[in-house]
Amino acid sequence: MNSTNDSDGREAARRFQQAAEKVSAVVRSMATLEEALAYTLDLCERKQACELLAAGCAEPLSAGAEALCDGKQAKTMAAPNLPPETRERFGGLCHPLGIRLIAGSLRDHLAGIDVGLTLADYGIAETGTLVLDSSSEAVRLATMVSEVHVALLPLSRIRESAAALSAELSGFMQTPSNYLAFITGASRTADIERVLAIGVHGPLELHILLLEDR
Repeated sequence: MNSTNDSDGREAARRFQQAAEKVSAVVRSMATLEEALAYTLDLCERKQACELLAAGCAEPLSAGAEALCDGKQAKTMAAPNLPPETRERFGGLCHPLGIRLIAGSLRDHLAGIDVGLTLADYGIAETGTLVLDSSSEAVRLATMVSEVHVALLPLSRIRESAAALSAELSGFMQTPSNYLAFITGASRTADIERVLAIGVHGPLELHILLLEDR
């Protein structure tokens, strides 16, 4: 890559960070994938275990139900679209910390996941938006039921605007039943009495890790 293209990429990343931070996203630059994984683990370690409980957990329950309620207090992470080798390595880092990296369907964890880690397909600098191919149900759930969403975004995947991404978006839509998600900031709504609330329909926090990939 020549210096002009590299300079353009840095400027796009700078604009992306500015736009994302305006909608309360936390944006950090990461020199390596290992650094990004360590950041994610530290984030999960420092937070309280997900506090969402099934209704009735405070009442006398059967042994099976008690185990279900107790399980919801264990820290859990989901990383559904990481490459298999990276996911296996990440699982090995989670285990010594007492963090469970969920395997299989996320439907058994709809009461809440501490951290959902995803690999973003593209970023839009103009609005600080992440673009994720969410055709996989696991990816959709990881970005919606996690208290904290951490997205890995390679610098080379940042485009200036949605219009500049039109060819790539058209390519995604060639696949039948494609589900493409555009994520801008943490979940927020002002539906109730026009009072802004964070995390009502999704994660309380969005952390975007910009990965050096050149």
